[in-house]
Amino acid sequence: MHERPKIAFVASDSPLAQEARAVLSGRYGNVALDKAEVIVALGGDGFMLHTLHETESLDVPVYGMNRGTVGFLMNEYHEDDLLFRLAAAEEEAINPLTMVATTVGGREHRALAINEVSLLRAGPQAARLRITVDGRLRMSELVCDGALVATPAGSTAYNYSAHGPILPIGSDVLALTAMAAFRPRRWRGALLPKSAVVQFDVIDPDKRPVMADADGNSVRDVSRVVIRSEPAITHRILFDPGHGLEERLIQEQFV
Repeated sequence: MHERPKIAFVASDSPLAQEARAVLSGRYGNVALDKAEVIVALGGDGFMLHTLHETESLDVPVYGMNRGTVGFLMNEYHEDDLLFRLAAAEEEAINPLTMVATTVGGREHRALAINEVSLLRAGPQAARLRITVDGRLRMSELVCDGALVATPAGSTAYNYSAHGPILPIGSDVLALTAMAAFRPRRWRGALLPKSAVVQFDVIDPDKRPVMADADGNSVRDVSRVVIRSEPAITHRILFDPGHGLEERLIQEQFV
């Protein structure tokens, strides 16, 4: 990246983010996404995920600055030293998950998730799930409010709130975590290799409806959900030195 890279600024709809986009564009210039050497995303973590999904076909790194509420994937917002920060930034490469969700009616839905794919009960009764990993039945029945599969990058999000483990970046591990497991009552989940293919089958989906969600893309009334890592897609995220995902994941465990 040369001294003055071609930057594309994108921002969430919040007034704070839109104001920052206007200021930074006027100061550093603003090119179209397909002309950019780096993308600067202004908002919170939700907008950062949106930006990564929207630009997954571009081999361009994304540098986030926090103009939202949650900023785990973002850097601090400063206007004056952006070029220096971009030149010094450290890059993290992450692969998303692929979700293939089949509904009770037989329709198939595909979506990608950078953080996690989750299954959630959609009615008053607990969900009943059957879990298969790499074609081998691992749990014949999990009675719970839900379950999820999280990447290392997403392990501090919903997964951590559900008492799942924080995974170091580069660990080539996925977290399978239950939410409010009733049976087996003390089962907290499993650590799986990144190459694992996880299949959830919903038992009695008409009586106990379940929805599936991949980073906000929701599918209702699912009967089966298959989840795997997608190595063909790589997201490049830039962080200020000493504040990369690996450091943030370690720091989060000592708060």
